[in-house]
Formats: sequence, C-alpha cells, structure tokens
Amino acid sequence: MQLALLTTQNFQLLQRSPMSYNSSRRSTVHSTKGIVASTQPLASAAGAKVLELGGNSVDACVAVAACLCVLEPPSTGIGGDCFMLHYDNNSKKVIGLNGTGRSPANLSRTDIIAENESLGRPDAKRMSMGSVHSVTVPGAVAGWVDAVEKCGSGKVTLSQILQPAIDLCEKGHPISKISSILTLNCWKKLNAVNSPELLECFAPVSQPLAPPKDGELVVNKPLGRILRSVAENGKDAFYDGDVARGIIGEVQHRGGLLTLDDLKNHASTLVEPIHMDFLGGRIWEIPPNSQGLVVLLALGIIKELQKSGTIDLYAMKHNSAEYLHLLIEALKLAFYDVDEYVGDPEFGGDGNLISLWLSEYYLKKRAAMFDSHRVIDGSKTTHGVPDPNVNQSDTVYFTASDPEGNATSFINSVYTGFGSAIIPRTLGGFCLHNRGANFNLLEGSRNCLEGSKRPYHTIIPALITDPETNELIYTLGNMGGFMQPTGHVQHFLNLMLFKLSPQESLDSPRICLSPHPDHTHLDRGRGAGGPVSSPVTLVEVEEDMDPTVVEQLRHLGHAVKVVRAHDRSVFGRGQIIKKTSAGDGFIYSAGTDKRGDGIPIPLI
Repeated sequence: MQLALLTTQNFQLLQRSPMSYNSSRRSTVHSTKGIVASTQPLASAAGAKVLELGGNSVDACVAVAACLCVLEPPSTGIGGDCFMLHYDNNSKKVIGLNGTGRSPANLSRTDIIAENESLGRPDAKRMSMGSVHSVTVPGAVAGWVDAVEKCGSGKVTLSQILQPAIDLCEKGHPISKISSILTLNCWKKLNAVNSPELLECFAPVSQPLAPPKDGELVVNKPLGRILRSVAENGKDAFYDGDVARGIIGEVQHRGGLLTLDDLKNHASTLVEPIHMDFLGGRIWEIPPNSQGLVVLLALGIIKELQKSGTIDLYAMKHNSAEYLHLLIEALKLAFYDVDEYVGDPEFGGDGNLISLWLSEYYLKKRAAMFDSHRVIDGSKTTHGVPDPNVNQSDTVYFTASDPEGNATSFINSVYTGFGSAIIPRTLGGFCLHNRGANFNLLEGSRNCLEGSKRPYHTIIPALITDPETNELIYTLGNMGGFMQPTGHVQHFLNLMLFKLSPQESLDSPRICLSPHPDHTHLDRGRGAGGPVSSPVTLVEVEEDMDPTVVEQLRHLGHAVKVVRAHDRSVFGRGQIIKKTSAGDGFIYSAGTDKRGDGIPIPLI
C-alpha cells in the first residue's frame, strides 16, 4: 500500500481488520453466479436447484422458505408470516413485500381482558402467548405466491419451486442438530396442546411419539399434501377450501374467533421500503408494522453523535465496552420510539411520520439523551415527539442471489417455538403461529389489539446499497424476535465500519437486549413487549465476549447476563451475502451463522 493512501482513518481500520474468531472455522463462500444461504443445508440446496432451473433469487427464496417449513418447524411454517426485500438489478430498485396476517375481524381487546381475568391475570397488559386468540391469519403462503408472481423470473413454475419441499415431506429428511434441539425444547409444549398422534409429523419414523435426534429420518406427509395442493392450485388452496376449513375449525373449536372470511379477505401488500444513509451505505428496512424502524433510528442516533463530535466511531475498538454501550443506549432510545409509534399503518397513518422520525432535527434530539458514562434511566425515559401535533396515545432468515445480479432478503416465522403449538387436527403437519401475542391492550395506542389489524412484527429482512450508484452491496438478516434490530445494527457496523467479511461478522460475539425478567411486573404496556417494556433492560452477551468488557458494562450500570452453549439461540442466526463488481460481472460472497446448521450453497 502506498503511504500516501494511508490516512488516519484507514490506519485505524487496518489495526482492527481483518478479524478472526477461534470459535468458528467457517470460511466465506464465493461464486460468480449466485449463492443461497439459509439455516439448513437441504433448504439452501433446494434454492440452488431452482436457480439452476432458470429461476431468480425470489424463486429460490420461496423454495427455501417452503423447505424450511419442513426442516425447521419450531422456527417457521405455513401457519406463519413473511416479509421480503428484493433488489432488482435492472432497475436498481428495492421492492418490499409485507406477507403478514391480520387479527380476526370479530376480535377485540375486551375479549382478551375477559380471557386474562378467567386465567387469573386481571392486570395483564398483553394476551397470553398460548392464547388461541394469538393466532392471526397466516400470511406466509400468500406472501410466497405473490412474491413469485410479482418479482419472480417467470421461467419456473410454482410447482417446480415447491417440489423440493414436497419431496422432503413425502420421502423424508434427516433432521439437523440445531433443529432437533429446538424441537426437543418445545416437545412438552406440543404435547400439552395436541393429541400425541398429531406430533408424528415432527417425530422420527423410528420413534413416532418422541422428539427427533440429530440425523434421524422425519416424514411429514400431511404437510406434503398441503404443499402439493398449493403448488397445483395457488394460494386459494390454502385460504379457501379444505385447508382453510381445517384451520378455522381448529381455532373455533378452541374458542377462537377466526373465520373463513378472515382467510378469504387476506392479502399481501407491496410496501415502500425505508432507508438510512450512513458510513457509505444505504440500509433498507421494511416499514411498520415491522420493527425495521428500530434499526434506522438507532443508526441515525449514532450518526448524529458522530457528526456532533460526541463520539469518534473510528477510534472505537470493536466490541469494546465503549462501543457496546453506545449501541445499547442508541437501541434503547429507538425501542422507546417504536413502542409508542409502530403498529399497523392502516390504523394510524404511521407512514406519514417516517420522514419526521428519520429527520436530522429529531435524531439530534434523541442523540442528546446519550451519556457515555451511564445508562439511560428506564423508569423516567419515554419516547420522543417528532411533531407536537402527532396523537400521543423463533424465525428463519435466508437470502439468495442469482446470475442476473438480483438478490432477495427473506424472512419467515411462526414467532415463538412452534408458534401457538396448535396443530389443526383434520390437517396435521404444521402449527399455527401466535403473532397476535405482539399486540398490547393499551387502549388508544398504535399497537393496541383491534379487529382485522396487523400486529407489531419483529421479523425484518435488510439490504445495503450504495447511495450514489444504487448498486447492491449486501443482503443480510439476523433472526430472533427483538434480537433482530440489534443484530442488524451490529452487522451493519461490522461490515461498513469495521470492514469485516460476511463470515467474520456472523462469527463475531453478539449482544441481545431483552426486558429484564425480574421487572416484567412493571411492564409499561406499550409496544409489543420488547427490551424497554420494563424499566430495566437485560443485556445478554455471548460467552466469548471479553470478560473485562462485561465487567465494564456492569460498571456503567447495565444489567448483563453471559449466555453459554445452546442457550445462545437468543442471539439468533444470520446470513449475509456481499456483492462486488468483477470485470463484466460480479462476485457473491456469503456467510452463515456458526450458531445454526446452515451453509451457503454456491451456483456453479
């Protein structure tokens, strides 16, 4: 390197990069044609197969989504929801799709208040995670079909896209280690809600009433029948017909209010993605009802602190106490805001406020609350006011790129492990999600439960483009409930500030913010029950984080918990693909999370 090019900023970056983590021996995977990265190798292979047939990155992602419903049912399923961000290389535009479902039209907060009273929890500010009323309309299948119709290549059929998942159902598949552990952890929950024979679709062939162990063969013919019907007849096979009647019959049998009309009236929504420019990259997120806004607010606060000279990002050491304190406090301020303002935009016009939330004026006001020497007082802190006239009232992520330069960031979820755990008894093969548990009961708040309303949603895909050329730089995501925006912020800074490779970023020890379990009785009742719903936020850190840093965070006033072994699932599992120009073409470079079973599959 010529000394003339070695600026102070570049020298500091050279001191910190490249980085290596002994806890992983995975290498970044490269291809000039396309890559599929997911939590399960068989699912990634299915996506690559669809690319080989001429499909694009959207087609590949839908194939992956369907396969993951078979391979990792604790995390995802046809009874859940999805979101998509797609980068179209021809137009250089980012397209967003909201594939999330709505609450039953006849459901109201008074129904949940009555249910909570019957359960002996009259002061509860949210519904129970196990409530049948937590089952909202599953939006995933419609999201898949709409994604293929609106953004797919047109070169492969829906049947070709879903065939790998159907084969895995009908012919069986060996379960991977992490998936088997997730299933084992939820087995009691499944047994408590269903007749034992309904669990056979998640059990090994050799022991149909036991949770599967790593490498055991699992067959799920009921799910295969449903997927085959969707492949042949489209989304109507799910939302109108025997499948719909099976879902509604089960929900109503358990006292739920979901109706056939709720399913028939469901529709995916094309949305305008939101973005923030920082450190030479433009990060794209899904707008409300998703929590993607947390990412942009947190990064915007950090950006304003850097501009004002309050902090010097380029002098900070990666994962130092100073650096992590900055991330934690910026994220907490962002969570306070989304708890107040994020909900279904059809019930409050949130979309008109995005420019206010992300304005320099507002972000400066929020940044002024940061103190490098102490934590924010959660008993006194609240949301900001961008405009005084504003009314104050377990998941899978995967991504794919293709030979044409397109890339897709996709996420599919049933929320908590196996969602509600309710298996429609006349159908079998899958569980209904419990996404409605993200509603609150605070009357007048943006995310208060109402009929036909989408809840605050934790799942978020992301993309990073060059703000000057609009060329794609990264697709990325990090599953895991309220971990997701924290993961996005960490990965964005890992990639754009510290210049880590995709695999290095995924290997890097992470933090996660959660409501402190000792303070949940002080739930503010706002938002969706995230990290600032209680006055104390728990900061969970991975066991390979520097112990000195952990003690320094505690000294600053943070409540810190070190998480070890398989409990590290709280930090989610991410995937990242980088795109760089190379001659007349480009190179894709992908990483997958060491905390999961997956590997990137390149197209050759």
